[in-house]
Amino acid sequence: MNTIKAGLVQMACTTNKAANIQKSIGEIKKCASAGAELVVLQELHSSLYFCQTEDTKMFDLAEPIPGPSTKIFSETAKENSIVLVTSLFEKRAAGLYHNTAVVFEKDGSIAGKYRKMHIPDDPTYYEKFYFTPGDLGFNPIKTSVGNLGVLVCWDQWYPEAARLMALAGADILIYPTAIGWESTDNSDEKNRQLNAWMISQRGHAVANGLPVISVNRTGFEADPSGVTKGIIFWGNSFVAGPQGEITHQFSAEKEQTEVVSIDLFRSEDVRRIWPFLRDRRIDAYDEILKRFRD
Repeated sequence: MNTIKAGLVQMACTTNKAANIQKSIGEIKKCASAGAELVVLQELHSSLYFCQTEDTKMFDLAEPIPGPSTKIFSETAKENSIVLVTSLFEKRAAGLYHNTAVVFEKDGSIAGKYRKMHIPDDPTYYEKFYFTPGDLGFNPIKTSVGNLGVLVCWDQWYPEAARLMALAGADILIYPTAIGWESTDNSDEKNRQLNAWMISQRGHAVANGLPVISVNRTGFEADPSGVTKGIIFWGNSFVAGPQGEITHQFSAEKEQTEVVSIDLFRSEDVRRIWPFLRDRRIDAYDEILKRFRD
């Protein structure tokens, strides 16, 4: 398959989990009606981004996999004959939780899952309180539309993650995301952050000769603790080609759903003229395994 049609769903969420899920399903159906074979949802799309504070009650949002949400999204994938990338709060055991992307095949079966490997712990992003780092490694998920290199949000800043997915045969890199501005950031700082976010992922596309899909949430979410003035999620979901070129970009403030065409065959052409994988000095990279070179 050389070209796939991918649906991107950028939306704002509320405190009503059931309503968020139904809203996602409605947008998935729109994508399928427009010819999508693959649909990608944003990070933790069934709830608000609850990691702005450390609150043990938020663990009640988590579910086992398989569980109620996987059943709903499995049926949605099957009914619409699409490959579906979801992002769920996984309860693996009491006191053991993951931020997990689950991919469904067109027949509704679970094609695979990826547990977020890099877990942030920054002001308004207190994810280490909630999520245990992933233990499934960086392995593409095989589907009928290709090998999907699914990573999640904070993973998008790490070239090692993208590279390992590429080396394992990923056809495309996919990043469900929840990122935005702290409300008091000035306009210059906002621009720097947004540009860095896009440049980083476009760099992964270039370095690996692969297309990238990044789907972010949008809208304002208040800080329940009142310590900060909340997060304005900056949207700007986008698709980049294997030379880092932006082929589609969403708005910052609007909920948006679109179906875009992605040419997977271009990776072959680009890698022939920019053979970065050929020229890697794998004999000289041992030091990369150190935390820092003192």
